[in-house]
Amino acid sequence: MSTPRVAVVFGGGGAKAAAQLGAAIALAEAGITPVHWVGTSMGSVIAVAMASGADPATMLERFASLRARDVLVRRFSALLPGFRASAVFRAEPFRATLERLILPRRFDDLVAPCTVTAVERETGQMIWFGTGGETAPLIDALAASCALPPYFPPVQVNGRLFYDGGIREPLPLSVAETIDCDVVVAIDVGPGFDELGSRVITPPPFIMAADTAVGWLMAGTTQLLRQRWRDRPDLPKLIYVRPTTDRGATFAMERIPDYGRAGSQAMRDALKEIG
Repeated sequence: MSTPRVAVVFGGGGAKAAAQLGAAIALAEAGITPVHWVGTSMGSVIAVAMASGADPATMLERFASLRARDVLVRRFSALLPGFRASAVFRAEPFRATLERLILPRRFDDLVAPCTVTAVERETGQMIWFGTGGETAPLIDALAASCALPPYFPPVQVNGRLFYDGGIREPLPLSVAETIDCDVVVAIDVGPGFDELGSRVITPPPFIMAADTAVGWLMAGTTQLLRQRWRDRPDLPKLIYVRPTTDRGATFAMERIPDYGRAGSQAMRDALKEIG
C-alpha cells in the first residue's frame, strides 16, 4: 500500500498554536512528511517553520521560551480616553520575535510547499501568499497573517494593508481544496462553540466585547467551512483535530508546554484515520 499524500492545515489561535507543533511532532514520529503546509494567523508561523524543515520539538522549545514581553508591548495611546491608537499592542516587538523564530526570508527558501493567508483591509478579500499565491517577503506575509485587530495594527505587504487571515477563514480549508493530496489534516485551535468554561485571561471590558464578538463569528465560519467540505464528495478525506478548547487563551503563553502536549496526543489519536 502506498503512503497517502497528506496536506496539513493550521488555523489561528495565538499561544494555542503550540498544539500544532505538538501535532507536527506526532506526524514526524509516524513517518509522515506532508506534501503541503497551510496556515493562517499563528498557524501561518508554524506552517512556515515546518515547511522550512525545522524540527518541531526544537521549535516547541523555542516557542515555550517566549514571554509576553517579547511580543505584547502596549501602545501608550491605547490607554488614553477615546482609544485613539490603531491597536492595543505595538507591531515591532512581535515582528522582531518572528525574525528570531523564522530563519528563511523568502518563500522560495522553504523546502516544502507552503501557503499562508491574510485579509486585505480595504476589500476584505482573503489573499494567499507563497505556493499558489502572491510572492511577498516572508516575514511581511507572516506579520500580516497575524495582525489580529484590535490587538495589532494592519501590516503592509506589496503596497497594501492586511489584517489577520483568520478573520475570513480561521481554518483556511479553501486553500486545501486546491491541493493534490489524499488526506487533509486540519488542526483547529481557534474559537469554537465548545469553549464553554471560564476565560483563561480576562481583558478590559471593551477589548473583551470585541474579542468575544469576533470569536463567535470565527467559530461560525469554521463550522460552515467544515460543512462545505462534507458536502463536497470530490474533496480529499478531511481529518479534523481539535486539541484544546480553552477559552480566552490567545495570549496564555505560560500554557504553551501544555498545548504542545495536547496537540501531540490529539494527533496520535487521529493517526489511525490516515490510511
